[in-house]
Amino acid sequence: MIGISLSMDAFAVSVCKGLSMKTIHRKGTLITGLYFGGFQALMPLIGWALGKQFEKYIVAVDHWIAFLLLAFIGVNMIREALSEEGDSCPASYTLDHRELLMLAIATSIDALAVGITFAFLQVDIVPAISIIGCTTFILSIVGVVMGHRFGSKYQKRAAIAGGVILIAIGLKILLEHLGIIAL
Repeated sequence: MIGISLSMDAFAVSVCKGLSMKTIHRKGTLITGLYFGGFQALMPLIGWALGKQFEKYIVAVDHWIAFLLLAFIGVNMIREALSEEGDSCPASYTLDHRELLMLAIATSIDALAVGITFAFLQVDIVPAISIIGCTTFILSIVGVVMGHRFGSKYQKRAAIAGGVILIAIGLKILLEHLGIIAL
């Protein structure tokens, strides 16, 4: 679920890439997926490494931190999806590696925060980042194809769904650690 949620920003940007394609560019579609999937896997790894460094200092409040980070990310995803600025897509497709790098970093910042949460929750990081990276890679490719075929019809819905899922996961973590629901 986290892999899908984290990939929604990249999916939305991929839809924009697809919207701007007059014809599907297989190479560009794969490279787009690799950028987004690679950074969505790398950022939680960096966050996890940072979280492990500070784990002993904040283990008593880690569930609150996890909840607050995931809720903050989820609310921001929903807010951005509902804002008018979230509708802007580039006018034409180009395979610009600098642009893809910046977009991949921008869409994976939330994954950095999730990686910090993973450190507190003792998540096995290799399978987690593999799932996140592969999910984002696949959904980015799907986003480019859908954007090309169907337009921006699903862009907002995907971002809102991703935000709601992240908030729900954060709430579940908090309620489990508080003993309100069973682990």
